Amino acid sequence: MTATSTAHRLPSVGDTLGRYTVERTEALPEMSGTLVLLRHENGARHAHVAREDDNLAFGVTFPTVPKDSTGVAHILEHNVLMGSRKYPVPDPFFSMLPRSLNTFMNAMTASDWTTYPFSTRNVQDYDNLLSVYLDATFFPLLRYESFLQDGHRFEFETPDDPTTTLKLQGVVYNEMKGAMASAGSVMWRSLGQALYPDLTYANNSGGSPEHIPELTYEGLRAFHAAHYHPSNAYFYSYGNQSLEHVLERVEDQVMSQFPAQTLDVSIPDQPDFGAPRRMDVVYPGTDTERGAQALVAWKLGRSSDPDLNLRWSVLSDVLLGNAGAPLTRPLIDSGLGSALADFSGYRDSFREGAFAVGLKGLSAGKADEVEALVLATLRQIADAGLDPALIESSLHQFEIAQKEVSNSGYPYGLQVMFRLLGPWLYGGDPVTGLRLDTELDHLRADLAGGARVFETMIGEGLLDNPHRVTLNVTPDPELAARTEQSERELVGRLSADFTDEDRARIVRESLQLQSLQGQESDPNVLPTLTLADVPAGVARPEYTAEQAGRALVGRVPQPTGGLDYLDVQVRLPELGELLDVLPLYAYAVTRSGAAGQDYVALARRAEAVTGGVSASAAVGTAPDDLGRVRLALSFSGKALARNGGDLVSLLRDVIAQPEFTRERLRQLLEQRLAGLKASVVGSGNAYADRLASAQVSLSAATDERLGGLSLLANLKAIVEGGEGQPEALDDRLDALLARFAELHALILRGQPLLCLTALPGDLELDLTSITGLFTGDTAVGVPTPPRPARTPQARLTDSPVAFNALAYPTVPYTHVDSPALLVLSRLLRGEYLLPEIREKGGAYGAAAGFDTRAGVFSFSSYRDPHVRRTYEVFQNVQAFLAGDLGERELTEAILSASKLLDPLTSPDTVGRLRFFGDQGGYTPEVQEAYKARLLAVTLDDLRRVAATYLTPERAAYALVAGKDPNADVQELGLEFEVTKI
Repeated sequence: MTATSTAHRLPSVGDTLGRYTVERTEALPEMSGTLVLLRHENGARHAHVAREDDNLAFGVTFPTVPKDSTGVAHILEHNVLMGSRKYPVPDPFFSMLPRSLNTFMNAMTASDWTTYPFSTRNVQDYDNLLSVYLDATFFPLLRYESFLQDGHRFEFETPDDPTTTLKLQGVVYNEMKGAMASAGSVMWRSLGQALYPDLTYANNSGGSPEHIPELTYEGLRAFHAAHYHPSNAYFYSYGNQSLEHVLERVEDQVMSQFPAQTLDVSIPDQPDFGAPRRMDVVYPGTDTERGAQALVAWKLGRSSDPDLNLRWSVLSDVLLGNAGAPLTRPLIDSGLGSALADFSGYRDSFREGAFAVGLKGLSAGKADEVEALVLATLRQIADAGLDPALIESSLHQFEIAQKEVSNSGYPYGLQVMFRLLGPWLYGGDPVTGLRLDTELDHLRADLAGGARVFETMIGEGLLDNPHRVTLNVTPDPELAARTEQSERELVGRLSADFTDEDRARIVRESLQLQSLQGQESDPNVLPTLTLADVPAGVARPEYTAEQAGRALVGRVPQPTGGLDYLDVQVRLPELGELLDVLPLYAYAVTRSGAAGQDYVALARRAEAVTGGVSASAAVGTAPDDLGRVRLALSFSGKALARNGGDLVSLLRDVIAQPEFTRERLRQLLEQRLAGLKASVVGSGNAYADRLASAQVSLSAATDERLGGLSLLANLKAIVEGGEGQPEALDDRLDALLARFAELHALILRGQPLLCLTALPGDLELDLTSITGLFTGDTAVGVPTPPRPARTPQARLTDSPVAFNALAYPTVPYTHVDSPALLVLSRLLRGEYLLPEIREKGGAYGAAAGFDTRAGVFSFSSYRDPHVRRTYEVFQNVQAFLAGDLGERELTEAILSASKLLDPLTSPDTVGRLRFFGDQGGYTPEVQEAYKARLLAVTLDDLRRVAATYLTPERAAYALVAGKDPNADVQELGLEFEVTKI
């Protein structure tokens, strides 16, 4: 049963609902909702947001304050989801993924809290997930074997042979080895340690690999007993559901079984520093020329103070919010670095807030210069004063944020949860996370009275504040090797006194774990949905379409809360060699100047009248022909309806009259290069998947040129020089600017599709200034990217773990086998890859995916300690499918696949998806026919399509790793072409 709009009477302050008492109710007019705050007799807190939204959400959050870096909170988060009293299967969390129509399921460990949220549009599914989440968090089995699997364990290279090499293993252990290989992760952990050295933030809540082995099984259980208690819990519910029903379920399953308990999880104030400090840290990187970062950070007041929180948030946006901001521009223009350092800006994710700013893309030894530049610039800003127009533009951004209701990113119901959690957990008023009216009024009154509000904050809160740290994060090319050696030495120290009995115990535990992993459990103890719960239709929002010259204009009436959303998709002619220029143009065009304004003026104009504009390039495929590929450049923006005309004018200028300069282009390319380099270690699976898929698909090859490692290589050649490039950077930039001019001319000869989404009364916005730009009659082209040979590709980077991928070409969307391939991908992910690669292999993740539009079936693994073993698993799919599979596995795979065909939308997205989908041939009729075929897929279909398409001669291999894989994969008959990133 899908959630439907139902009126539920909301209680009043003082009312009792069972053993709950209503402490407060608060209208939330910006989101047309009401907040109800309740307290249980045993101390548990509950926040309910009643709102006419059928996407129902829930979360339970526990303050968790680790006293060391063993990763106890993180490992506990994993173990909690690995079997509970009511659901004693090994992995109820992963087992529920295919038994549910959830729109979000996850668990997260932050520095000082752990949360378990989900959302779904199905009422029965909500009750099912609520039962599983409550039982998992409050009554987990916490098996010893689960601790070994996901925490840490000793294991011999050949598990049953104690004469082979002894190693450390564990899902979280391998995850954190990968995480701590990135500069960003090292920066974040160091920031907490530097600013709050006496508090829990000095510890790595995720776990430092060198300290994870110190965690004991008994310590894990004790941490759960202390922290996962209703008296220490913050419950949250959201949507158009009965609050009483949710509370009754929580009371019955949890509250009735716990007495009150007192736990002190309070975090004190960090004692102030008497003088600024410096911290130098390293990460395992090889880019010694541009891989360093420097960050200047201050401790501020309590983040639960709504007035302080708002003012620092506004000041942060004023100083750093766009390319022309008064602190951003001097830092970038200095040429010291290429982009703002990670975590620049105001942070309220600590009990006491922090402001930080710096640069990345530095050479070593530049931290002092960055610090001096930051302080000097702040002094100049404080002395000269801030332009009131900049402050007003920032307040305008907060107005947009308050009005916008969107499921982009996170489901809106969970966005609301995270907004109120901050002040709530730190002892403040959770309402202030949702409503800022009072604080905004106070701020505007102070500004109107002539107070130098922000200049005083810069002076007292930053310049005169001795609680300051300068973080210097630099790459160390030798660190990876030293870390490997340290790990071997750690294993040696911990095992130095091992007796034969100890070694026999390790073998025994390894075999017991393997036995448990191989055991058949009864997933039928878990609640589930049936195929009858899958909605047969797809969203059909109304829109009108009109031809305006060469342009087609769609106008979509939606309850947008007073915002206008405008998308301009330009289908492009044949680009030839300009294909590689397109993603660079898309990145630069909205960050440069236009129509006589330089990039600073244009950025300030955008901030003053819009909620932001952007451009992106994408590839599309016809539903019935994988060879009919088209390329599009899209320009998008949003604005308050009163500024709709300004949004149109801004987008018109960006499309028609972009103005690029050599110096600004250099800055932008350096920023983009720094971002791509940093993303590889965290998203190596996506890059490897693209690299493999590019070998078997025209659209995937095009996509790889737009956003894969080919883009990174092109950027490096331009910015850093290389074979085939002119010697001087200025020459390379001038050549690129000339190609930008060629591309711009082709864009204006493209075929435009415009989609305006707004309230019905705002749909008559005049768009002719944009539609009139496109007067040519050039046909839409088919991209012709260089097709990589089907040769195994390895890309080496600074990672201690691997990201493996394998891809196969298949069929277009309307082919009868496509739905079966989609179902197959979901079945293999849940029933085969996760048990084999995550549970047994120790990788953090593994997936099978089917791109229905590109026609590519792929496998991938994430933060994987293995290469050869993982490819063996990929290659043994046929043997797995020949095994004992039944209707349960099939039904769950179909349920899981159906979620991908019914994505969560919101007023800002539902119309554009329908309009552009219809123009691309993916009409409701085509999509509903696909869904009907998907619901009829059989096990025989799955075995047939696997045997047909997933064959060795069709396979394409790619991986991202820290070392040459060829010695490891010789037994598989593979030889990778190896290139350093």
